[in-house]
Amino acid sequence: MLASKADQERVFAEVRAEQALRQDQFRVELDASRTSNEELRRVNEELQRDLQRLGERAAGEQSPPIPIRAHLMPFSQVIINVVIPKNFMTPRITFTGTEDPKAHITAFPTRMMFSEGLDVMHCRLFMGTFAGTTVDWFIGLPDRQITSFDQFSTLFMEQFIVNRAPPSVSFDLFRVKQY
Repeated sequence: MLASKADQERVFAEVRAEQALRQDQFRVELDASRTSNEELRRVNEELQRDLQRLGERAAGEQSPPIPIRAHLMPFSQVIINVVIPKNFMTPRITFTGTEDPKAHITAFPTRMMFSEGLDVMHCRLFMGTFAGTTVDWFIGLPDRQITSFDQFSTLFMEQFIVNRAPPSVSFDLFRVKQY
């Protein structure tokens, strides 16, 4: 059934009014977006100017010199002077400071058993297994403090003893399940 001409005009008028309302909402949202973009652009320019000023200031200032240690390591001169043969195979183990130190101290000499290295050589090679916080600890030791592997391993254990694996107790056996 065809609608009357008046009904059609009324529907068209409603559609036009709805479109005009949408256009007005779009304009308001567009203006808000433009205002927000302008604010962001202004803040960005300020940050870039601040960053440039900081870069210019940092370039003009000299950073404080890093103090150089008088001795290369906390090892005694005898350990520092030991010569490690070029073809010597060092153990491929690493201690980062989070593992069980007892297990590391056990694994290192076990792997070194195949070499005929001296005690002082063990000190230098043991230091080579350090990574992460262990290196920081080692660097912080007093100069020329370490004179033997026994002393070195004792200092190592004292520092990282908190990471020791707790001993197993009989209660732990209750959690064991056979699959």
